[in-house]
Amino acid sequence: MRIGTNPSKNDISYETIYFHQIIIPVYIPNNEDYFVDAFKIFKICLQSLLKTIHTKTYITIVNNGSNIEVVDYLNSLYKDKIIHEVIHTDNIGKFNAIVKGISGRKFKLVTIADADVLFLKNWQNATYEVYNKIPRAGIVGLVPQFRSFGAHSTNLIFEKLFSNKLKFTNVDDPDGLKMFYESLGWGNNYNQDYLKYHLTFEQNGCKTVVGSGHFVATYRGDFFETIKTHSNLKMGPKILKNLDSLPLYHKLWRLTTSKNHAYHMGNYYEKWMDEEVQKLNENNEKSIELLDFNQLTKENKISFYIKNKLFRKLFNRKEFRRFFYKIKDLPKSSITKY
Repeated sequence: MRIGTNPSKNDISYETIYFHQIIIPVYIPNNEDYFVDAFKIFKICLQSLLKTIHTKTYITIVNNGSNIEVVDYLNSLYKDKIIHEVIHTDNIGKFNAIVKGISGRKFKLVTIADADVLFLKNWQNATYEVYNKIPRAGIVGLVPQFRSFGAHSTNLIFEKLFSNKLKFTNVDDPDGLKMFYESLGWGNNYNQDYLKYHLTFEQNGCKTVVGSGHFVATYRGDFFETIKTHSNLKMGPKILKNLDSLPLYHKLWRLTTSKNHAYHMGNYYEKWMDEEVQKLNENNEKSIELLDFNQLTKENKISFYIKNKLFRKLFNRKEFRRFFYKIKDLPKSSITKY
């Protein structure tokens, strides 16, 4: 026998309140050696996130086997309603942790970020502008990187090979680009032309860098309705391929905002990180309305093979690559060494 009405029936669905989910997997097993500054950097990551998001953002943190200090910190954030969801697991690997964060939820957009990302002002609006103005955007990164067109982007290059919308242009933020590679521990002995020119695609007045990294990127939420839900691998490029290749199966593209909208902090704390967070004010900018997406369509097998397998082999040939650089406005002095 039932008496009365279940009060949960009148609860408002999270889908009517939030449309953008942020998932951050965190793995800090101790405070020694490689991880000596990791907890401090993770706190800076969350501070920058909280200062730069709008109120329709849903924050999920997946604790992927961290120590008790991190566990207690996350529980306190959840208790104080600073974050919306915390999931505790053993170390099941980055991909499986992400899947746990996605499971049971349905959002229009999902941003996946490492625990050492420092978010900058206006990053959400910059992301929404790309999705609104370039309907075939599938993944949108926040940090331009060297030659990012070289991975999982031959579908776009094949389709726009003779379009003037696809061409090499000047790097908008060379300092931000240089800073990213310093955070990876690189020296400055790379090709300096990488700081001057990158391959961009422009549509409806929105310029983007072709390709995307995966330490922080935003995905169409409907991708995850068809994604593989488990992997035996914990880290490395093979596991990240599951995420990187998602747009290719749906006639969509991997892009990055032309300006830098986040920093990679790495595992070593530096004073500039706190200084950057102190520059951030609470987000009071009006959020750009995110337009509805077209329904996902599957790329047919023949077309997929031509764009992502056959053409990729041609694109990787030195002779063709130089031809491509020439017709896409890369300066003549840079063609042989780019």
